[in-house]
Amino acid sequence: MTSAMGPMTVTARLATCLALTALAPVLAVLGPAPGPAVAAVSAPATVSCGANLGDSLRSTGDASQLVVVEASADSSTMATVTLWHRSNGCFTQVGGPWPARLGWHGLSSHHVEGDGTTPIGAFGIRPEMYGVASDPGLAYRYHQLVCGDWWDEDPTTPSYNLFVHVPCGTRPPFGGGSEALWTETTAYRYFAVIEYNTTPIVPGRGSAIFLHVSTGGTTDGCVSLDEPELVHTLRWLRPAERPLIVIGTKTTLRDR
Repeated sequence: MTSAMGPMTVTARLATCLALTALAPVLAVLGPAPGPAVAAVSAPATVSCGANLGDSLRSTGDASQLVVVEASADSSTMATVTLWHRSNGCFTQVGGPWPARLGWHGLSSHHVEGDGTTPIGAFGIRPEMYGVASDPGLAYRYHQLVCGDWWDEDPTTPSYNLFVHVPCGTRPPFGGGSEALWTETTAYRYFAVIEYNTTPIVPGRGSAIFLHVSTGGTTDGCVSLDEPELVHTLRWLRPAERPLIVIGTKTTLRDR
């Protein structure tokens, strides 16, 4: 049987080889057999924000809330305040525009003690707010002012540009333009401290830069709003949103 089957086996093998040789050009054109499907990888989506003031500011860091104070020129003592909130990477205006008052000498990027200018820049909000009146319902810690509450504005003292309490009726150990806060019943009915010259505190670079209630005139370097708008702003601010107050002109605020 073996010798009889031998020629048939060889013939079958030769036929198989010839068939594969004939198919080779076709297989070359078709390419390899398809494997398992592989999902396409999409590039990360980019966020496209509208052309608005909040999204055109120079630097907002990780802040989700902005209080934007925009003046027409460095010499202006008037400004417009708007509130902005960031969601999904873009800012939307949520408050204002409201009129505000600035320092009697306008704006400056080189503010120093007593020069009457409001400093230009982006600043944080101190984690404690103050006022002669009771807490209006703020998310921040609040200190209701009492007799003996001062802000040290004397560059020669170690407590310069800090809140200081001394016993009521006692003369404080600092002079200069230091303010008896509890006596300013209109301007300091409510106020937030703008973190200008705070980390570190440089003697003479400026102190007591607040966001406070307007008295109807210019300030000594603060930003002031009418009381309803100020209270609305202070209630809106949330420490967890890392808010900034951004002060400047159209030119200094926006990206170039």
